[in-house]
Amino acid sequence: MIYLDNAATTKMCEAAVNAYINAPFGNPSSLHGLGIRAEGEIKAVREKLAAKLGANREEIIFTSGGSESNNTAILGAARAKVRRGKHVITTGVEHASVLETCKVLEREGFEVTYLAPDEITISGVLKYLRDDTVLVSVMAVNNEVGAIYPIGEIAKAVKGKNPDIIFHTDAVQAFGKIPLNLREGKVDLLSLSAHKIHGPKGVGALYIRKGVRVLPLVNGGGQEKGLRSGTENVPGILAFGATLDFEQMNNGLINRLKDGLAGVSGIHILREPEAPHILSISIPKYPSEVLMRILEDKGIYVSSGSACSKGKRSYVLTAYKVNPKLIDSAIRVSISKDTTEAEIYEFINTVKELFG
Repeated sequence: MIYLDNAATTKMCEAAVNAYINAPFGNPSSLHGLGIRAEGEIKAVREKLAAKLGANREEIIFTSGGSESNNTAILGAARAKVRRGKHVITTGVEHASVLETCKVLEREGFEVTYLAPDEITISGVLKYLRDDTVLVSVMAVNNEVGAIYPIGEIAKAVKGKNPDIIFHTDAVQAFGKIPLNLREGKVDLLSLSAHKIHGPKGVGALYIRKGVRVLPLVNGGGQEKGLRSGTENVPGILAFGATLDFEQMNNGLINRLKDGLAGVSGIHILREPEAPHILSISIPKYPSEVLMRILEDKGIYVSSGSACSKGKRSYVLTAYKVNPKLIDSAIRVSISKDTTEAEIYEFINTVKELFG
């Protein structure tokens, strides 16, 4: 099997599996020894994750994943600021968990501005700032085409215009792939997910800069500083912690993949790779779903786009003004730290044999 759908999910690493299996079963809110042990181990992961981000442990809350983190950040921050204004800026190429959450805000009376890809710049964002803008949300790395957006520079520019505006970034596809350091930046909220970096599904995190007010979506026993009530997922959190000893990926393999496909007749590189793990290509000979099945028959697993798109024409590629015929035959190839050079070359040779 050659697994090249790592932007959708990654295989759990051995360290994460061991941490999950051996996690203490006590409730971290219990005052006996088993509960205290579980609470202490969660604290250790919180400190480890905070150090990785250049944050403080008090600024990290654990969630069920990237979608919950995005929902909490956007709804929680916007609702907390509703008396100051009801305007939000995001992009038209965000993950569905951001776009659908913005639709919820629109139903609550907010106005949302959606930036086109060529507007995801400092000047592009500043152009749309208003006196009633309360939140800007721009992803760090696009989950479908691997574009890297200048979130640090955009956040600084937004704060320079109005320090009261909250800046959020969905960093699910960035964490572990490109450097992220919050110590010197102006990002207020940042979303993460464990299963994109060889951790388990069902656990993630949200960075909330000290002093930023976010209203909770889940209420109850007051866990996670009252921002995410409910008994913590101890095995998931500890497994998440076991994935954090990573080194940043580099662009070597994804560039070899691009170079190996660039000269093949009938293969279109839809966008030059920026992130070190995603390449979007099109093979107009067949629809995306058919291409996936043909490759799967050869033991190769890729995606027809975002795993959340469920076969619909890609709104990301549409926003990037890709020819609709190419969109309908697009596939996303995404690698991980486990992907080998041999697998990349086997994929290239198989594509040449089948479609070249």
